[in-house]
Amino acid sequence: MSLAGLLGCRYPIVEGGLAYVGNGRLAGAVSAAGGFGQVGCAGRTPQEVEEEIDRAVEVAHGAPVGVNLPLSEHADCTPYFQVIVKQSHRLRAVSLSAGNPRPHIAGFHAHQLLVMTVVSTPEQAQKAERAGADVVIAEGYEAGGHNGPSELTTMALVPQVAAAVRVPVVAAGGIATGAGIAAALALGAQGVQLGTRFVATLECQAHSRYKEELVERASADTRVLERSLGRVTRVLQSPHVTRILELEARKAPFEELWPLLRGERNRAAAVEGQIDLGWLNCGQSVGLIHDLPSAAELLARLVAETEAALERLATRRAEFLT
Repeated sequence: MSLAGLLGCRYPIVEGGLAYVGNGRLAGAVSAAGGFGQVGCAGRTPQEVEEEIDRAVEVAHGAPVGVNLPLSEHADCTPYFQVIVKQSHRLRAVSLSAGNPRPHIAGFHAHQLLVMTVVSTPEQAQKAERAGADVVIAEGYEAGGHNGPSELTTMALVPQVAAAVRVPVVAAGGIATGAGIAAALALGAQGVQLGTRFVATLECQAHSRYKEELVERASADTRVLERSLGRVTRVLQSPHVTRILELEARKAPFEELWPLLRGERNRAAAVEGQIDLGWLNCGQSVGLIHDLPSAAELLARLVAETEAALERLATRRAEFLT
């Protein structure tokens, strides 16, 4: 079965979880337009997640929606599991990221939820498949937010994952246009997941300053934080980010770094617009973002661009073989 058929959507275009700003209105709008929208749990209480699921379902008008749960972002995920299970009859899938999905897959399957897992190496993809994952999301180093320490790029990662597993593969990281979608399909993916591009939409709850930064910045304006802590987090360059990098360069202790890296700093910038006091998740696809469309306008554009790109590939194929 195709990825779109599995998820019950028209187009195999998945909205990423989007920490702090993956709201229900956006998820529902993406699904209503034919993609697969997801409510993000990161930065929300269990009650807030349930409220956002309600909004997503209402806006989606019967189209399937999902939830993204980053396992390591919560000291105790049990309350989030309970909310997702409670709402399982209204959800199609849950995506698990930033942690070991193995202990949780069977529980979600018991409630007829599909499970997608985010991976950053082909070995992780194989482990996820053996654990029962229905879909693997191969996320390259270009992506915004937390990434795998292996730092494999999307171009290198996706074909390796596609060759390593039998379940559908979703490509993520650095994708914001139909040309990127066509490239992902050529690499062996059945669909794509977009994060940064969906932040820059009308329905996303991200502060207007965040969205304006995404429109104005270039692809070289991202930086990677937390390498000194054994993590990889791609964010938008800012004076706050420069301060963190300077501390990391001189091997500052965790106690000095952590106050600047806490999730509250992300919320302050992303939701409250205090971009000088915090950091903004941002992928290298930022250089491809030039406007703030509605989710429906963006989905229609992506589909048209993908069709055009695939037609160009047919021409390139003929040229290549002559």
